[in-house]
Amino acid sequence: MVELAIIGAGPAGMAAAALADELGLETVLIDEQGSPGGQIYRAIERVEPGTPLGSDYLAGRPLVAALRASRVDYRPGTTLWHVDSEGALFLETAGRAETVTARRILLATGAIERPVPIPGWTLPGVMTAGASQVLLKSAGLVPEGRVVLAGQGPLLYLVAAQLAHAGAPPIALFETAPFENYLAAVRPLAGLWAGHRLLIKGLGLISAVKRAGVRIRRGVRGLRAVGRRRLERVAWEDGELVADYLLLHEGIIPNVQVSLALQLRHEWDEAQLCWRPCLDAWGQTSLPNIAVAGDGGGILGAEAAVLSGRLTALDAAMWLGHIGAAERDRRAAPIRASLDREQAFRPFLDRLYRPSRSVLVPAEDEVIACRCEEVSVGRVRRAMRLGAQGPNQLKAFTRCGMGPCQGRICGPVVAAIAADVLGKPIAEIGTYRPRAPFKPITVGALADLETPDFSSKPGSL
Repeated sequence: MVELAIIGAGPAGMAAAALADELGLETVLIDEQGSPGGQIYRAIERVEPGTPLGSDYLAGRPLVAALRASRVDYRPGTTLWHVDSEGALFLETAGRAETVTARRILLATGAIERPVPIPGWTLPGVMTAGASQVLLKSAGLVPEGRVVLAGQGPLLYLVAAQLAHAGAPPIALFETAPFENYLAAVRPLAGLWAGHRLLIKGLGLISAVKRAGVRIRRGVRGLRAVGRRRLERVAWEDGELVADYLLLHEGIIPNVQVSLALQLRHEWDEAQLCWRPCLDAWGQTSLPNIAVAGDGGGILGAEAAVLSGRLTALDAAMWLGHIGAAERDRRAAPIRASLDREQAFRPFLDRLYRPSRSVLVPAEDEVIACRCEEVSVGRVRRAMRLGAQGPNQLKAFTRCGMGPCQGRICGPVVAAIAADVLGKPIAEIGTYRPRAPFKPITVGALADLETPDFSSKPGSL
């Protein structure tokens, strides 16, 4: 048995692991990727000088260096496919399964991109902006041909600037943020000043995209991907543009698959339009031995994720008897001050980039809601009218959420459609209850388990 098991080697997980090791905790760090960094610092150890990814990306280097210099049992290429509420973690590495038991578990699972179910979003050539960034980070690949970015959020301009720096500037960037979002965002001026550095950085990205010759169109409505066998054109209410690739982005939401499977208490975040686990000031969840750090507990950004990871490490050290409460609080004070500064600007971003209703609830029945099972929006609506009361009943009616992604992609879409049909808030409708295995695992890997424990407890199979 280890003292602390951390799931996810992104900013929060790496920061927590390094500090936990410094405080004397026996720590294991589990991550699916082959190297540390998470999504935001993916492949940071292989980056070449003069990378088009920019200085924010390079900020991940010290985190990785601290992890590598620690005694943490770092396990790359390892998938968590089940976790028991009492601390048993079921893992798979290179086709072999094993279990690890931990006295305390930290979920640092990060965020996923919000699905953008527009007409034609399943066509080859249509992907998320984050997916194109993964290709750039991991393999130095850029799309060949005419690229259009569409949606809203800081990542949209960041990816456009990175592609331009890499020699593949997009031909256009379409912003979908409604005009009323701008009015709502600028009303509380205090938040603007608190985050003026981030605001200046954002304006710098917009300026860089313009200098690269990228056409920017704001207030775009009725976005559609058009083509027969692959993307041919990007269309909107009053025009269309020939394109080879369409990169979509409407913000990110917490990756709550594991926390939902553990039946931790969650709440609907109306500001960010997503579910997130209920946490105290130390990242503690409704189960006493499980904490959450980083964007998996609510979207705050990479720097805030690092700070929240360190706070949870301090609390774990106290919880496990390595330091006292006074020492924990003393060391946490400057971390909290920095975290408060990072959080001050978040409400501005949440208001500015709040997705419109058309993003959450597609109007067209023919749009695919569940990509894995190829279930359309119309089928979801019909199932709700036939008596389904929410996402989990829809599984029986339509198989939505029963494919390889286990509802990670379609969950937000299906819940929003169900709420719309029933005339109820999403908070009342709920979301999927994930079940193990969280990720696909072979029967051969399962056979490696000597004593699998599938007890009938919360969070068990």
